Amino acid sequence: MGLGGCVILIALGAILTFATDWHLSGVNLDVVGVILMVVGLLGLVTFSSVLRRPRRRVGVGVGAPAEEVVEERRYYEDPRI
Repeated sequence: MGLGGCVILIALGAILTFATDWHLSGVNLDVVGVILMVVGLLGLVTFSSVLRRPRRRVGVGVGAPAEEVVEERRYYEDPRI
């Protein structure tokens, strides 16, 4: 779930909790709205913590030492000689 999905969940939850006056039998829309807002907030926190993690950097000049290139050569003797 990306940033947009989290914001949509929070908005839908807020609409169900604060802006509706519907009554369904067996379903409390206020509780459903609060659950959607909590899930959206948890997704938002998870998404933002993933963005704050340092990414693995590969390459020269980024702080990691350059990898040493090793070239291997094999010489075979001619069996006819």
